[in-house]
Amino acid sequence: MGRKEINCSWKKITNNIKDVFDFKEVLGSGSFSEVYLVREKATGKFYALKCVKKKQLHHSNLQNEISVLKSIKHENVVGLEDFYETRTHYYLVMELVSGGELFDRIIDRGVYTEKDASRVIRQVLEAVSYLHKNSIVHRDLKPENLLYYSQDENAKIMISDFGLSKMSEHGVMSTACGTPGYVAPEVLAQKPYSKAVDCWSIGVITYILLSGYPPFYEENETRLYSKIMKAEYAFHSPYWNDISDSAKDFIRNMLEKNPKKRFTTEQALRHPWIIGETAGAQNIYHSVCEQIQKNFAKSKWKKAYNVTLAISHMKKLQLTNGEPSIPQPVPQIEVVDVSSPGPPVDGLDSDCHMDTNGNPKQTLCPHGEGKRGPCSLKASDTEPIHALVVTEKGKHAYHSESDLPSCSADGVQGVSQGTNKYGQPLQTGVCSVM
Repeated sequence: MGRKEINCSWKKITNNIKDVFDFKEVLGSGSFSEVYLVREKATGKFYALKCVKKKQLHHSNLQNEISVLKSIKHENVVGLEDFYETRTHYYLVMELVSGGELFDRIIDRGVYTEKDASRVIRQVLEAVSYLHKNSIVHRDLKPENLLYYSQDENAKIMISDFGLSKMSEHGVMSTACGTPGYVAPEVLAQKPYSKAVDCWSIGVITYILLSGYPPFYEENETRLYSKIMKAEYAFHSPYWNDISDSAKDFIRNMLEKNPKKRFTTEQALRHPWIIGETAGAQNIYHSVCEQIQKNFAKSKWKKAYNVTLAISHMKKLQLTNGEPSIPQPVPQIEVVDVSSPGPPVDGLDSDCHMDTNGNPKQTLCPHGEGKRGPCSLKASDTEPIHALVVTEKGKHAYHSESDLPSCSADGVQGVSQGTNKYGQPLQTGVCSVM
C-alpha cells in the first residue's frame, strides 16, 4: 500500500524543519501527531507546530482539517498560518493560543454574571455564523474547544479543533459524530442533519455557563442518548432561580428538538439576551463555580471497556427508536468509560468522577460521509492538547527529523505543561492532536 500524500499548491517543501523553526517546548502529543511551541527564525514569531508522520496519515483527518482551516479566516477561529512538508513529515503551523480554558477563566474571575456568559456566547455565535456562511459545520463544539486568545483580562474567545468539521456545500450530512452530551438529537437518531447541530451544541454550552452543570446527564449511555433525543432537560431550582427568563428563552430556542424550528446563528445573534439588553448583572459566580468544580473539575480516565458493550448500548437505543437493524462490521475502537455527573439536586455525589464534558466519554467521528446505519461509535482521530505555561526555556536534543515526534525519547528537558488550579493539564486550541 502506497504512502498517502497531501497535494496542495501552497505547501512549502524543506529538507529539515529545524532550518525554519527553533523548537522551544512540547505542547502536547496524541496517537498520530505531536505539537511543539516553535519560533520562526525569519520573523521571531511564535507558533504551535503540529507534526504528523506521513506513514500515520491514513489514520488521520489531516486532509480535511487542512482544507477547512485554509479556507477560513476569522478573529475568533484558531488559524492555520502555514503548511510544510519534508520527506517524512507534514507540519501545520498554527496560530498560538495561550489564554487557557473557558472554565478556568470563569473560576479565576471572582465575579461572574449573565452578561459575561452572554459575551462569550456572542463571540462563539459570530464565529460559527461565519463558518456556516462558508458551508462549514464544526460538529464538535464544547467548552474545551473554546479557548482564550491570551492571558489578558479582555482576551477574545477562540474556537479550536476542526478535526471533525465538514465542508458541506449541499448542507446535508449523515455521519454520526460529535461528543456525547453536546451532540444534537437528529445525529443520534441517525437522520440526515445540517448546520443546526452546531446551534444545539451552543445551547448546551450556554446552559452550562449559566448553571455549572450539563442539561443532559445519565450514568447509562443509552438513557443519556434517550434524554437528548427527547430534548429532556429542566431549569432546576435553586440553581436557575436567579437566571433571567430571557436567558432561559434563548436556551429553549437553541435546544429545540426540531432542527427546522431551532434558532439559526443569525436568529440567535438577534436575541435580546445576546445583544445584551436582557442579560442579568447579578453575580452568579458562587453558584456556577461550585457546580463547575463538582461536575467538570474532577476529570479522570477510567479503564477502557469492551467495544461490544458500546455497540450494545447503541443497538438498544436503536430498538427504542423502532428503527430496523442494519448489519455493520464491528469497528475497531476503544471506548473510554467514565461516570457522568448527576444533577445538582439532593443526592448528588460530589466525589463522582466524570470527563470534562460532564458525560460518558465516547467520541464519534466521520469515516465515509453519507453511509447510514446503526449509530456505531468510532474513535475520534483528534485528541486535546495542552496549553503551555512557560516558566523557563527548555533544552532540546533533536538530532534528526525522526526524533521530533518522540516526546519521551528526544532528550527534552525543562518542558513545563500548564495545569489548572486542580492540578489538571490545561488545554489549548492551537490545533487538534491526532
